[in-house]
Amino acid sequence: MKFTVLSEDDHSLARTGKIQTDHSIIETPVFMPVGTHGVVKSLSPNDLHDLEVEIMLSNTYHLYLRPGTEIIHENGGLHKFLNWNKSILTDSGGYQVFSLSNMNKITDTGVNFRSHLDGSEHFFTPEKSMEVQRQLGSDIIMAFDYCPPADCSKKELKRASRLTEDWTRQAFEYIESKSNVYGHSQTMFPIIQGGIDSSERMKCLEQMLPFAKCGIAIGGLSVGEKKEPMLDIVELLGKNMPIDQPRYLMGVGKPTDLVKAILRGVDMFDCVLPARNARNGQIFTHNGVINITNSKYTHDTTPIDQHSSIEFATQFSKSYLRHLFKVNEMFGLRIATLTNIAYYFDLIKEIKNEINNNTFVKWSEEYLQNYDN
Repeated sequence: MKFTVLSEDDHSLARTGKIQTDHSIIETPVFMPVGTHGVVKSLSPNDLHDLEVEIMLSNTYHLYLRPGTEIIHENGGLHKFLNWNKSILTDSGGYQVFSLSNMNKITDTGVNFRSHLDGSEHFFTPEKSMEVQRQLGSDIIMAFDYCPPADCSKKELKRASRLTEDWTRQAFEYIESKSNVYGHSQTMFPIIQGGIDSSERMKCLEQMLPFAKCGIAIGGLSVGEKKEPMLDIVELLGKNMPIDQPRYLMGVGKPTDLVKAILRGVDMFDCVLPARNARNGQIFTHNGVINITNSKYTHDTTPIDQHSSIEFATQFSKSYLRHLFKVNEMFGLRIATLTNIAYYFDLIKEIKNEINNNTFVKWSEEYLQNYDN
């Protein structure tokens, strides 16, 4: 994998760049749609191609449990299993394991947990996480880290940082000792933990640098902490992370979050929010957020989003989309999901143009003042 910085904003930490994997060229900043179970709900690979998606995210924990790595391997790896010829990033499974707080036990060597599907027992080590991702064949794989809750004690925060360092080293040594399963390269991103404690974050950053060969991630944010401390941590790390590597902010977020994080030097994002909120009738448009099930859209014959880059959003009315939601038609979910993801991609494209023109800061001030989320 290779990363190149293409342009830098003179007035902020924002920049544009290019990631090259064996499967695609990814322009940054980039938003990665989330296909937890190997599919962005209601969308096909062709839909993603039409949206010019160059990389998607899938979930190691869920794919490990169902259908299982053996079945995916029998299909020739995750790319062939999904019929997806662009890049894939997989998380380590750590966040999901730790979120099952009443079903796991954390040790110095890994995590014992019970499946949320059938209660079966499993044990994830750093090596196990790497082997699962190796068998999946994703282009970018995430190190196995300890993601502590936002309200954890100082003692637990320090333990999380210690285990993250130990586990990242073990994961790195394991993946470096193995050959590629499917003939294409895989790059591991280490993950910076430390909560909203700036000293712990900087300490963890220093610990992760030896394992950051072409990418580094910020984890453990957007897990319940307040917005301003989160942004302070992003800015601190944005000023200190390697400038020659892509920076990935995991699990964030809303359109305004993306703008604020890009101002602070972040290049890569993922979040279930645009697809999940679409299923609940929340639509992101160029004129703001709308809740399509609201009765005021019953007679609204205007396009869902007249400025969208996709025809579904410009050809169908808000009234029609509301009708589809009210009668539980699957087509409504598809229109809503496409509209939301298209909005995210339109937003990123506009941001790139503003960065290239050195007008991003002024543009972002107006956007953040006007966009209602």
